[in-house]
Amino acid sequence: MSDASTPVVDITVPHSARVWNYWLGGKDHYPVDREFGDRLYELLPEIVQIARQARAFLGRAVTYLAGEVGIRQFLDIGTGLPTADNTHEVAQRIVPDSRIVYVDHDPLVLAHARALLVGTPEGATNYVDADVREPKKILQAARETLDFTQPIGLIMLGIMGNVADLDEAYAIVRELCESLPAGSYLVFKDGTYAVMGEDRADAIHDLHEHESFPYHMRTPEQVARFLDGFELVEPGLVSTPLWRPGPSAEPPRAIDDLCGVGRKP
Repeated sequence: MSDASTPVVDITVPHSARVWNYWLGGKDHYPVDREFGDRLYELLPEIVQIARQARAFLGRAVTYLAGEVGIRQFLDIGTGLPTADNTHEVAQRIVPDSRIVYVDHDPLVLAHARALLVGTPEGATNYVDADVREPKKILQAARETLDFTQPIGLIMLGIMGNVADLDEAYAIVRELCESLPAGSYLVFKDGTYAVMGEDRADAIHDLHEHESFPYHMRTPEQVARFLDGFELVEPGLVSTPLWRPGPSAEPPRAIDDLCGVGRKP
């Protein structure tokens, strides 16, 4: 774990990890986060479902990689606040000696990671305090825990929307993926506006910008480019509820969140 001193949490502005935790029904948020979360909910009532479906997709994707593919190492960038069924819990339930590295840069996430992201004695669970815009720092720190000569599951869920410049976002993902050996997997998702339409997307973007809490939704074609060079696992790039859903009373419905799992050849 990081040796940084006790982090200082800014509770005067909303933060993505805490707002996400609010939508997921967690307890680690402040009034400013709840206020922003409620305002965004008014514009996009589906946001709570998007948050919960993203968490469910994470569980299914990690279960697939650990259980069916045999991946034993995971690099989870943009971890967010710990809730139920975190990456290491899902992976280590299947294979106790799985190794997981979490990456985030929010002070509150760091504080919780020290206390809660503790894995099995057989495996390894570590935390890197870094921003997604620092791929070299992430890779250098991850190599202390993960073996980059063996396949790795790289998890990037909803994180690249925080990078405004699309070319920069592509370059970051490309640099991270180029470091992975053949047989590794990229688990990726990002917000889109295919269902809601561009006008509502613009209103949501303006709210984020006003609060200095930017998030940039992409078109389906732009999201697909993040997985260029990877062999997509069936069913390909789809809305998160549609990626290998479990049995349910009602068929899953598409939402404005696209995801895919790809294998590096």
